[in-house]
Amino acid sequence: MGIPRGRRRLAMAVAALLATVVVAVIVHRVLAPAEVSTVAQAEYPQAARPAAGVVGRLPVAPLIVDGRLRVYAAHRQVYADRPVDGRHRTTPYWSYRRWPAELTGVVASGRTVVSRWSDGQLVALDAPTGRVLWRADGPEPAEGGAVVRRTGAAIVWDPRGLHLTDLTDGRTVVVVSGDTEARGVEVSGGQQLWRVELPGRCRGDVGTTVGGQLIGLDRCAGPATVEFRDAATGAVRERWRPPGGSDELVVTPLGCRSGRSDCLALRTAGPGDAAGRGWLVGVGEPVAAPALDPAGATVVGEQAVVVLDGVVVGRSALTGAELWRSADLGAARVLAAQPGRVHLLTDANDLVTLDPATGRRLSRFSLNVGRDGTGWLPGAVGAEGGYVAVERLRRPVDPGADDRRYYLTAEAVILART
Repeated sequence: MGIPRGRRRLAMAVAALLATVVVAVIVHRVLAPAEVSTVAQAEYPQAARPAAGVVGRLPVAPLIVDGRLRVYAAHRQVYADRPVDGRHRTTPYWSYRRWPAELTGVVASGRTVVSRWSDGQLVALDAPTGRVLWRADGPEPAEGGAVVRRTGAAIVWDPRGLHLTDLTDGRTVVVVSGDTEARGVEVSGGQQLWRVELPGRCRGDVGTTVGGQLIGLDRCAGPATVEFRDAATGAVRERWRPPGGSDELVVTPLGCRSGRSDCLALRTAGPGDAAGRGWLVGVGEPVAAPALDPAGATVVGEQAVVVLDGVVVGRSALTGAELWRSADLGAARVLAAQPGRVHLLTDANDLVTLDPATGRRLSRFSLNVGRDGTGWLPGAVGAEGGYVAVERLRRPVDPGADDRRYYLTAEAVILART
């Protein structure tokens, strides 16, 4: 005898239900939010001290951490390799991956690496081991922002809405902001210090100051206003409108420790002031610094450095008094700066490093590796711990091109020790 039709239908329905449950379990296991932490299995490397010159070339932009590791950004992963002066990228020393969140920013303070994710989570990692130190909630990143290409430079060298600043009491704060909210989190333990509501997309962050403030640009009502917010409490200390300010005001941070963190100065520009004006930032209103007015000028410590008519000039950032000049470099431009060093790139793609206080040459060499040549233009730049990393772009630069056409080679980043 065959199975009655009713029982057969019931059995088929039960089988279908079981299959649905099994698929749901599998989908949950595959798609559920997850993180994978692969910690270091080797000793923390010693700080390297290679001779001045090109170290190597890399496919992705490195963030130099503690003078010992290179930290990189991938779509859903932050990872490190060693040695810091390795000629090529090597097997990860440690790795941290989240899913389905995307990595949107990475900053480092000492031996702590702080990563920001598209769901707003902040995850701090221990540089020597890769272990998770703490997690904290934060606002989701603002929409838009810099274009992220395959090197990940925008994530590790210029993360938008993610900044560090040192307070006068010795604490370091990571300030994270989105479209409608900002928070301050202490780096040492992940404690949230403050949380404030923001007015929306009519306001954006510029960076943080070396004096422990978050700089914002508010276009919500009337002429654009530059806002200085205490990074320890979240309270607004100062609201300032530069002369000739308008809704089209552009504010650029200068002399930052890395990215847009711990900046020493600003340059403002608008429709009636296209050349721009330089300002030193500290406590109270910004102070005019005409030495920083020219495009391309930067500030390192107390010195402003600019290239004028082919001559590199160092001035007092506060008074504008000339301190030194160097006329033997040929055509050059200021590429980057870090404490005790200002880096210039010549038309022949020689990297020249000067002491910003005296103008003394610290090193000069060609930014070339292997048979790549020097027929490229610089893209994004990172400078930290005596190292300089530069994206090499194919001539002529086409911002709308895909990565294969945009970059010079597959290993587009050249790393040098100065």
